[in-house]
Amino acid sequence: MIIIHVMGGLGNQLYQYALYEKLKSLGKEVKLDLYAYKEAQESDREWRSLELEWLGLDYEVCTPEERKRFLDNGMRPVDRIRRKLTGRKDRTVKETAAYMPEIFDMDDVYLYGFWGCERYYTDIIPLLQQKIVFPESGHPRNRELADLMARQNAVSIHIRRKDYLTVADGRRYMGICTDAYYEGAMAFIAERVERPVFYIFSDDADYARKHYDKPNMHVVDWNTGKDSMYDMELMSRCRHNICANSTFSIWGARLNKNAGKIVIRPLRHDNYEVADAKTVHADWRGWILIDAAGEVV
Repeated sequence: MIIIHVMGGLGNQLYQYALYEKLKSLGKEVKLDLYAYKEAQESDREWRSLELEWLGLDYEVCTPEERKRFLDNGMRPVDRIRRKLTGRKDRTVKETAAYMPEIFDMDDVYLYGFWGCERYYTDIIPLLQQKIVFPESGHPRNRELADLMARQNAVSIHIRRKDYLTVADGRRYMGICTDAYYEGAMAFIAERVERPVFYIFSDDADYARKHYDKPNMHVVDWNTGKDSMYDMELMSRCRHNICANSTFSIWGARLNKNAGKIVIRPLRHDNYEVADAKTVHADWRGWILIDAAGEVV
């Protein structure tokens, strides 16, 4: 058996679910560990929600006993004594590189990481597009906009600001999606797409309205809270996508079924990674990479 630890928001949860589907396609017995979310609910602590549940996806969940067996964290006196005598028999394999193909040859391991590389999933993207389906939105504007996008050369733009401006996240994520990045991405689209219409999705709608105030630019600002997932769905309904360094918009682009889509992402996802263009191209085939200066690399 392989157990995959689930953590983070919707974008990261979808990556961990995608790895589940990938390993299943290889004939592995796989289960998801949802303990972090269950623990948060029981203790009333602030935590992200298990947003996979909102999508109604089908997956197997490990039992508490299976989790303890793989992590060797049982609290019985006999467990503690054995660990003191022989050491912990933890089967955790942690994500230590952008792409770790060796995990496909492993068994009886507990996988802990985000597993965000496109290369893991290239061959099963049609399967993921088929399985990941959003429930019907109760907001009429979502259906109206989806219908309008189908008649246009709609392009999504994702601008993520608020949590990326904090001290904690700023060191990791800021300085990547610059104004030049978005200008370069829109210019790339404009040179190849006739009459593009840009739809801006952002956690800072006021900023988006001030900076993108042109007739062919529209800010989508009505999906909040749990309904924020419908922004991802609307991104997927666009013909082309300009992503932030965010798993949320990456999934919006990945779920886009347009065969001729242009999908653009920043060269770097965070400030701690080595952004070697050749390596990123190998891991993200078919994606256009643009750096902070607005240049295609």
